[in-house]
Amino acid sequence: MNLKKLSLLLTLLFTAVAAAAATPAVKQPQVDTPKRVLFVGNSYLYYNNSMHNHVRMFAMAADAAAAKTFEYKSATIGGATLDHHNMDHLTTPGRIGVKEAFELVIMHGNSTDGLADARRAAFRATAVEYSKLIQSRGGKVALYMTPAHTKPSRAAAPDMMAKTADMYVSVGNEINALVIPSGLAFEEAYRRRPDIKLHIHDGSHPTLIGTYLAACTIYATVYNKPCSGSSYDSYGQVSKEDAAFLQQVADDTVRKFFGR
Repeated sequence: MNLKKLSLLLTLLFTAVAAAAATPAVKQPQVDTPKRVLFVGNSYLYYNNSMHNHVRMFAMAADAAAAKTFEYKSATIGGATLDHHNMDHLTTPGRIGVKEAFELVIMHGNSTDGLADARRAAFRATAVEYSKLIQSRGGKVALYMTPAHTKPSRAAAPDMMAKTADMYVSVGNEINALVIPSGLAFEEAYRRRPDIKLHIHDGSHPTLIGTYLAACTIYATVYNKPCSGSSYDSYGQVSKEDAAFLQQVADDTVRKFFGR
């Protein structure tokens, strides 16, 4: 066997092993219909009018009366790793405009954290620290699994998603956090429709329909309700065909990931 074939075989083997290991311990939401939710991350959240707005609109489409009481906040820093955020300030009741403590904090790190041991360790340490703080204030944590890059991003690689998924699931299991499999939903959407455009030209950040898919996956995970059939279409910017496809992908990914 030549070196090139051996390298490919090892990559595929690593991907399969990492994917098999990425099994979440927390299978169900730990907060029943969370009303006070904080999103903490970077540009992956603030692109396309901010992820929290899209998740809220999925909730509004499902139950407008209930969702009117929801208080969502988003704290984002471009290119940030998780430790760039002052979680003590953000989660202190009243500091950022929400009087009561957040019931759920959804957080993520830099999209390349899973690719290097030192960055992976830093993400884990920060997640452990922040989880203890959030829980001391009565809240729960959910980790947003970021999507893998595509070309032309220099970070794009066949095993990027497996490494990222393994990091989020292993850390999520350690801190007893719900893991949101948005990255896996991107992988599944590309598998079913290779021509779909979920990333912009840089191969890293999401297009509008990429954000739509991620928001749908968050909603289905956090509220344990299907997205399929939702009337939300980002004010007509997402076609009926794409909306139905992305909603189905999100629901299928969530069911498979959690074994629901």
